[in-house]
Amino acid sequence: MERIGENSYEFGGRVRYSEIDHRGTMTLPALINYFQDASTFHSEAVGLGMERLKRDRKAWVLSYWQIIVDRYPEIGEKITAGTFATEFKGLYGNRNFYMKDQQGGLIARANSIWVFMDLEKGRPARPSAEYIEPYGTGKPLDMPYEGRKIALPASCEEREPFPVRKYHIDTNEHVNNCQYVQMALEILPGDPEVRQARVDYKKSAVLGDVIYPRLSMGEDRIVAELCDAQGSPYAVVELRQR
Repeated sequence: MERIGENSYEFGGRVRYSEIDHRGTMTLPALINYFQDASTFHSEAVGLGMERLKRDRKAWVLSYWQIIVDRYPEIGEKITAGTFATEFKGLYGNRNFYMKDQQGGLIARANSIWVFMDLEKGRPARPSAEYIEPYGTGKPLDMPYEGRKIALPASCEEREPFPVRKYHIDTNEHVNNCQYVQMALEILPGDPEVRQARVDYKKSAVLGDVIYPRLSMGEDRIVAELCDAQGSPYAVVELRQR
């Protein structure tokens, strides 16, 4: 099921075995992938898909996520993922996401910030109307919005470095946005049920890079810094269990 609204996009799905963990519920990375797919499908539907942007040498690059999960859907459950832009200002665009159950109840919400890139010049640029107007804008979701800056802990523990693998890479030849969250989850002790994730993307890692992780386990939050050899972060991931 696909629905294209005046300013929004939705598609339906059913939770697959490949999307669940040992609890029998959808994983956080799988949920994020539904959101990523929704924004990609939305762009394709309004004529601003990958081929168009590739031809124009332009791109919307994700800069920040805030994802709130009320519950993770179970295997076989029918769900709907949706998205819409909420604001365009200067170099940036804001976009909300949501996941609904079969009864229409919200089970996850997200806010995101994207920066428009001129790939020819290799730097951010103010998007012209042709890259904005087809999306329209909608009223932001009712959720507790947090600022994009993630406070870094006073101390952290260095973890074993690991290389960027081929399966981390997407069509932009960079590590996919969701893969940084997966990396953070994999260096955690235990298996926390994350209720909120925030990610501040600093720079893109590519095939051949090595990730040097640093981890801080606080009482109310977990912070994973995924860095280069000089300690400069590719991404900072904050996870909360409540």
